[in-house]
Amino acid sequence: MADTTAGVAANSKSQVPPMTGAWWKLGTGFLMIFVIYGAFFIAKGAAGFGESGDKARAVFFHVPSAILASVCYFVGMYFSVIYLFSSKRSTLEIDAKAAISMELGALFCLLATITGSIFAGIQWGVFWNWDPRETSIVITLLLYSSYLILRGALNSNPTKRANLSAVYCLIALVPQQFLIWAVPRILETNHPTKVLQNSGNTSPDYRLILWCSILAFTLLFIWLFQLRLRAYRLVAKKEAAR
Repeated sequence: MADTTAGVAANSKSQVPPMTGAWWKLGTGFLMIFVIYGAFFIAKGAAGFGESGDKARAVFFHVPSAILASVCYFVGMYFSVIYLFSSKRSTLEIDAKAAISMELGALFCLLATITGSIFAGIQWGVFWNWDPRETSIVITLLLYSSYLILRGALNSNPTKRANLSAVYCLIALVPQQFLIWAVPRILETNHPTKVLQNSGNTSPDYRLILWCSILAFTLLFIWLFQLRLRAYRLVAKKEAAR
């Protein structure tokens, strides 16, 4: 596997994410503004969330964060697999893409934890009660944090850092997915998943804002990924020029 950043420049053009230009970034900003406005002034409340249903507005920010907390892990795993098993594409930039995905996953996982706690406080009157969903998201956050700590401890050896990080990402996928998908279904939970799955509990306006929110957060993830990757390339180019 590559042990220098020399391959970065050679592969950068072929590795550029497909979304370029300022148009979609402006669109992302306007869409996010629409979601924030719509969450409080357009969408009607949802059944099962208090008398007025207004408590369900926290879902507009919690659900996209929780979804991306899981999606980011799969993106990181994808690049980790490429790094470990594709000799032709195994470069430190591929490792960097896996790391960026995991960094952003930790960010969205933290946001999901915070917004979930806020929702619990306004819905159940207590901000934390170790519900299976709450417990699983916290342990997932710890898995993300362990990955980042591992990388931080191996900064002096980029190749070893890339190898161990990729292996960790693949091994930790099993408990991560078990916590997200299995634990809340095995243990009793107050999480209102079934309430939201019933379209009769939400208005068309509510569903519109929710889907727009998921799209806006997804575009935000792509934007942040591109910015972080650009910063990595600048640093790698500077180091290669020394």
